[in-house]
Amino acid sequence: MSCKPTHAMVLAAGLGLRMRPITETRPKPLVRVGGRTMLDRALDHLDKAGVTHKVVNTHWLPDQIAAHLAHRADITLSPEDVLLETGGGVTKALALLGSAPFYVVNSDIIWTDGGTESALHRLAQAWDDENMDALLLMSRTATALGYDGDGDFFLSTDGVPTRRGARQVAPLLFSGVQILSPRLFAEAPSGKFSLNVLYDRALEAGRLFGLVHDGGWYHVGTPQALPVVEQALLAEKQDNP
Repeated sequence: MSCKPTHAMVLAAGLGLRMRPITETRPKPLVRVGGRTMLDRALDHLDKAGVTHKVVNTHWLPDQIAAHLAHRADITLSPEDVLLETGGGVTKALALLGSAPFYVVNSDIIWTDGGTESALHRLAQAWDDENMDALLLMSRTATALGYDGDGDFFLSTDGVPTRRGARQVAPLLFSGVQILSPRLFAEAPSGKFSLNVLYDRALEAGRLFGLVHDGGWYHVGTPQALPVVEQALLAEKQDNP
């Protein structure tokens, strides 16, 4: 029951406030980490997965992102005059994402593949269209570089997530990489809202699932994190040439 998504959305509309002063003059997705922008790193993964139609939403300094991507015929921009957050951004672009399950990835994180299969391929192989509306890639909280939170989820052996309580620390965090079905957006709110609203609906209906990532995951949240993540990426590349 696997799928092979041909469409994807890259979330690139955020303000990147914690990355200031860098993001005062440059959108965060165009910040270079290890010589390559975070946006290009996300697109590289999608290209490798065979995705042929990509949507990139924009808000802060959108002309820079448009110019950066102008040479690519496989990308459609989804400008947001008003920032719509993750759920509102995907809902606005839904007509561009086809009728089948599609990838949604954040452009403000970096992930690397582990094992013999890419993370996107593992998600596609694990997709069960009869039972799933959303499949989230989850990283281990303890090994997530640059992350200072308490995690997001517990995960059962059959891939069913449970949100952590307010006073708990969860072993897994949502990585910002996922497959979503258009079904998830049935009766979605209008305007600005978080995808968490739809995750919670799917969780209640038993249609939200998770898959644990087997590679590296890096959060570049501040200017101070840049050299730390670059060094970790270099070390990972040397360990896995």
